[in-house]
Parts: sequence; structure tokens; C-alpha cells
Amino acid sequence: MALLKPKLHKNDIVTVISGKDRGKSGKILKVFPKDGRALVEKINFVKRHSRPTQKMPQGGILEKEAPIQLAKLKLICNKCTETTVVRFQQAGESKKIVRICKKCKEMLD
Repeated sequence: MALLKPKLHKNDIVTVISGKDRGKSGKILKVFPKDGRALVEKINFVKRHSRPTQKMPQGGILEKEAPIQLAKLKLICNKCTETTVVRFQQAGESKKIVRICKKCKEMLD
């Protein structure tokens, strides 16, 4: 049985298709496959309250990115610059499984 690769990887450009950040796009910083979430640059900001510490004597309210569900993200192809569905295909004689844009048939890996 062949193992399937995840559809979204680190450094992929994605767009948000639902939620408060709908329509925004950014680069994936980290993927959490077990949780089905990803950390996307400049998407899904949350506010965290922090106490004063020695590192940050001021304390206060910090804004940082929170992980977003993978189902709310759609990949943007590098060649056709449109949101696309990822398809898997074996490449060449090496039988290596690669990701392919379903619209323009361009290899994403």
C-alpha cells in the first residue's frame, strides 16, 4: 500500500475560502497533519494577554497567528496563479508520487 503525501506543504501559497479571513492569501509556515491544521503567514490573528516577565517587563496584549483548518485553505498554483485542486500522479520511471495542478497539469513539487 502506497503512502499518500499531504496535499499542502510548507512554503505553499494558499488562499482562505471561508471564515473571517476569506479571500486573503499567504504562505504556509508550518503544517500540523495530525490536527488537520496549518499556520499561515498573516492569517487568523488572535490576541493573547501576557503578564509582565523579565523578558517583557511591559506585558500587555500580543497578536499572533493561530493555526487554521486545512479544509478552509485552497492551494494557488505557481504557473496559472489560480486556486486549484491537487492531484497525485506517478512521475517517470522512478514511480515517485508528485502533486500536480488539476487545471494546468503543472508539477507542484
